Amino acid sequence: MKQFGFLGLGIMGTAMARNLLQAGYPVTLWNRTPGKSGELEQLGATLAPTPAAVMARCDITFAMLADPAAAREVCFGDDGVLAATTTRKGYVDFSTVDAATSQDISAALTARGGRYLEAPVSGSKKPAEEGSLIILAAGDRSLFDEALPCLEKLGKKILHLGAVGNGARMKIVVNMIMGGMLAAFCEGLALGEKGELNLADILDILDAGALANPLFRLKGAGILADSYSTAFPLKHMQKDLRLALDLGDRLAQPLPCTAAVNELFKGARRAGLGEEDFSALFKTLR
Repeated sequence: MKQFGFLGLGIMGTAMARNLLQAGYPVTLWNRTPGKSGELEQLGATLAPTPAAVMARCDITFAMLADPAAAREVCFGDDGVLAATTTRKGYVDFSTVDAATSQDISAALTARGGRYLEAPVSGSKKPAEEGSLIILAAGDRSLFDEALPCLEKLGKKILHLGAVGNGARMKIVVNMIMGGMLAAFCEGLALGEKGELNLADILDILDAGALANPLFRLKGAGILADSYSTAFPLKHMQKDLRLALDLGDRLAQPLPCTAAVNELFKGARRAGLGEEDFSALFKTLR
């Protein structure tokens, strides 16, 4: 029976690893911070001491890491996955990183005979728990086909976008747009509230017209209840906006709206809201 690994047990990684275990797949885990694997071990997961140990034990190893620095460290660091990569080993990285990071990891793994698939996901905590993420894969097609039964337990829409780098760029574009939408939404609500309009009325009107969308519906309910339970940490949204601006620099593509939105999210991070949901941006605008 094939063995599967999972690296990174944050909000998303824990939910995704749980879905694999509940589907009957044997999973070996590693997480930088000890103590997060108890529930998953009760479901049958095995714990390994290092990413290299997971890679050595498993046919396909999945990863969901915080940012490009973490993705590089888990690959290239001491006892990283590269140290245990051998012929036909598969590595599927769900992390949101820049294309250059994905391409560097891919080149290093394939040079040792391994196979690499970038597969950033669109969706946050609830879709991860429900197995209804959108998976933006790119890279080794044989690994994509082999991992597809697992991916189908994690996502409702699974795309193969071609060469490594395309998945990373697609995810950056999607999150850049989402960050801009959320910022405009929060500004509008703050202006309406300052103008003595009822927030519930604003949300009702938005939901009845052309601006109706799941993001406004979900985040609006939380803002109305003054509840910012973390589904997608604000610090990660600001990281994704930085990646978008970097991509814009590389391609000489002006991104004036995104630059302004990034400054808003930086201000929210400075205000200590980085660990809260990205909708907590509203707190800095009201």
